[in-house]
Amino acid sequence: MADHITTYGGTHFTPTSPDINKIHIKDIAHALSLTCRGNGHVKTFFSVGQHCIHCALEAEARGYSGRVILACLVHDASEAYMSDVPTPFKKYLKEYINMEDHLLNLIYIKFLGSPLTPTEAQLVKQIDSDMLYFDMSILLNETSDSPAPSMKSSFSYEVLPFETVETRFLELYTKYRLI
Repeated sequence: MADHITTYGGTHFTPTSPDINKIHIKDIAHALSLTCRGNGHVKTFFSVGQHCIHCALEAEARGYSGRVILACLVHDASEAYMSDVPTPFKKYLKEYINMEDHLLNLIYIKFLGSPLTPTEAQLVKQIDSDMLYFDMSILLNETSDSPAPSMKSSFSYEVLPFETVETRFLELYTKYRLI
């Protein structure tokens, strides 16, 4: 039984013992463009990659640094290697959470040069949370007692071909890459 996954680019990657040199933006962009939000429990296909693009464009519209914009783009990149586990279940999986956090920190180091500062992490988390409000409303018809967050960007839930999402993801990465 293999202890690794084979990525889109052909890399043998071990999620439980990740090697930073085997983390590739093209693998991330491709996998996230094909991974559905909400574990697939949505009205129509909407990729994690498209969600990440929305988050990055919102960070850009808010005037955040290129580092925060790039962090928003890759904030779910661990899902390219580990998949996602729904929050109500994930909270019982401490070891999984630790491995996911470790991998995400390696991803930030790889593409940003260092882990996020607490302030940067809070900015990314806020945008992700704000975007989740709209994801839940539009993709699941979920209502909230909270008022809609104020967004600076415009975004669409149009179903896009995965190739389009992958290309846009890589274009944003190229625009904001720091190292």
